[in-house]
Amino acid sequence: MKTLNLLNKSLLIALIAIFVTANNTTGQVSTSTNKAGTTAAQFLKIGVGSRAIGMGGAFTTMSGDLNSIYWNPAGIARIYSRQANFNHIDWIMDVNYDYSSAAMYMEDFGTVGAFVSVLSMGDMEVRTIEKPTGTGELFTYSTLMAGLSYARNLTENFAIGFNAKYIREDLYNESAYSIAVDIGTLYTIPVLNEFRLGASISNFGPKMQLDGRDILIINQVGSGEGNLINTKTELDQFELPLTFRIGVAADIVKQEEHLLTVAIDAVHPNDNTESMNFGTEYSFSDIVFLRGGYKAMFERNTEQGLTLGFGVQYQVIESVKMMVDYAYQDFGRLSNVHYISIGVKF
Repeated sequence: MKTLNLLNKSLLIALIAIFVTANNTTGQVSTSTNKAGTTAAQFLKIGVGSRAIGMGGAFTTMSGDLNSIYWNPAGIARIYSRQANFNHIDWIMDVNYDYSSAAMYMEDFGTVGAFVSVLSMGDMEVRTIEKPTGTGELFTYSTLMAGLSYARNLTENFAIGFNAKYIREDLYNESAYSIAVDIGTLYTIPVLNEFRLGASISNFGPKMQLDGRDILIINQVGSGEGNLINTKTELDQFELPLTFRIGVAADIVKQEEHLLTVAIDAVHPNDNTESMNFGTEYSFSDIVFLRGGYKAMFERNTEQGLTLGFGVQYQVIESVKMMVDYAYQDFGRLSNVHYISIGVKF
């Protein structure tokens, strides 16, 4: 009876949170200011993990998967071995994004992990007002993120996790950097096969500001030679893309060979309207996986939508498993995005 009462309360809290998020999105969007593109380090909003993307980004409540580091670091508390994962994303406009992570379980301490991501693109021409067709110079844009994770089970059903990360953006001769933390929690209720509640906050940290040699200006004072004064253009500071997620998930079918999971997340960013992600995953004998979802429901002027994916997990040798996952994401008028992930458990 106590478990059922707890379930009812948890369901009520989760449904209220999701309802409020959806109501804010649909009822207040016409009167609110659109803050899209007003934060720095936009690459932090690129979701990672083909499994997660295949489920529409509804991954706050999924556990035991190394890519939970990005969505909710508490999820890696359910990793009881060692894992490594490599993700490649063929992003829009010829942008490449690579994300790698690893984690290991340490008895009586918890799970520790590390991750790094790199975004790169081709060279672009420098254009000015005087030379709109190009000056002959080339520039590029790139990013780097690297960090450490820690998560552990505080009780049999409750886990908490943290990330600490270094963030850097490089644009031509300028660069900006910051540090940030992620915090997540995951609560499992052992009813309905398994019902989960999760919440996380990502990218909490100080603002970023570009700095470099191109913002230095040399001014000559007076008519004499050598009267030079160096001045520096002060650029604006921009916040990180802070994101709060809350989600619910349940294994609605859990048999010896068949597992069907349904998940839904409510997402509240600081630079866009609220949205919801929905996803589902079917697993056959823990070998073959089929996934589908819908991302950014109710988000204003979004181009995101349907996601699909599949995966295979195969035991190569004793105690060593390989995972290969693929996901497809529809970006509307923009190019479709393809995700590939390769992982190993040992």
